[in-house]
Amino acid sequence: MSQTEQQEKEPLFSFRNVKLLTTPLDDENPITVLVLGICSALAVTVMLQPAVVLTISVICVMGLANVIVSLLRNTIPSRIRIIVQLVVIASLVILVDQILKAFLYDVSRQLSVFVGLIITNCIIMGRLEAFALSNKVWPSFLDGVGNAAGYGIILVIVAFIRELFGSGTVYGYPVMERLGVYELGYEDNGFMILPPMALITVGVIIWVQRARNRKLIESSPS
Repeated sequence: MSQTEQQEKEPLFSFRNVKLLTTPLDDENPITVLVLGICSALAVTVMLQPAVVLTISVICVMGLANVIVSLLRNTIPSRIRIIVQLVVIASLVILVDQILKAFLYDVSRQLSVFVGLIITNCIIMGRLEAFALSNKVWPSFLDGVGNAAGYGIILVIVAFIRELFGSGTVYGYPVMERLGVYELGYEDNGFMILPPMALITVGVIIWVQRARNRKLIESSPS
């Protein structure tokens, strides 16, 4: 039985399909394991709101791009497949960008060029090439959403830590002030909102992940 026939007979949330959603959250995380998408992790994680909005944007773009490319996979000439994929991604990114400008203009300004740079995000192109071009629509959608969520969860974690200790807030809510931490002598750490701290925070997350999952160390290239 071919792979396509197996996919057609599988339940929507079979074990294989669920793994497409969950594996990128941990063992195959695009940022902490594959070390992709680091630039946005450094640039948009000063505050939690832009990180959440970018995460949702990437999930929408990546999920829909995988679906579209999967639908067209048998009609796309191999010689122009990269161009077709870029056109699909660019069209979706422009749509998302216009929606953000219409409904979340302040956040759109904070994200600046990084919404447009979703077009060149190697995670999206990599999944289109590695998965969507050779799989059915539903598994491709799950693969796209799973990898985008794995990418986004790191952005959210880093942004949460940086905003909390750098500005004393979480999503703009004054957590440190309400907890009375300032009265104990704590001051916001300005270093947390500088770009180097984003890289250090990601490094700590990678260290924690590999400390509890030894197989990631054993499988990493020497």
